[in-house]
Amino acid sequence: MKEIIKYSDENIGKIEIVEDFLPSPENLVFKENNVKVTIALSKKSVNFFKQEAKKNHTQYQKIIRNLLDIYAKKYSHNAN
Repeated sequence: MKEIIKYSDENIGKIEIVEDFLPSPENLVFKENNVKVTIALSKKSVNFFKQEAKKNHTQYQKIIRNLLDIYAKKYSHNAN
C-alpha cells in the first residue's frame, strides 16, 4: 500500500524563478535531409525490425534508417 502524502500550508522557503531555458517545440523536431529509395529486403529482416519497432513504439523504417546512418557515419571517410 502506498504511503499517504500529507500536505500543509507551511512556508517552503526562498523561491527562485528560473528563466525558461527549454527550446520551443518547433526546435525539438529534427528535420533531416532524407532521400526516398526503393530497396528489397529479406522478409526475415523486415519482420525483425517490425517486431523491434512495435516493442519500442516507433516505426520500423526509422530503425533501419538510424542503423544505416550509424553504419555510414562509422565507416565514412568524410569529416562529417
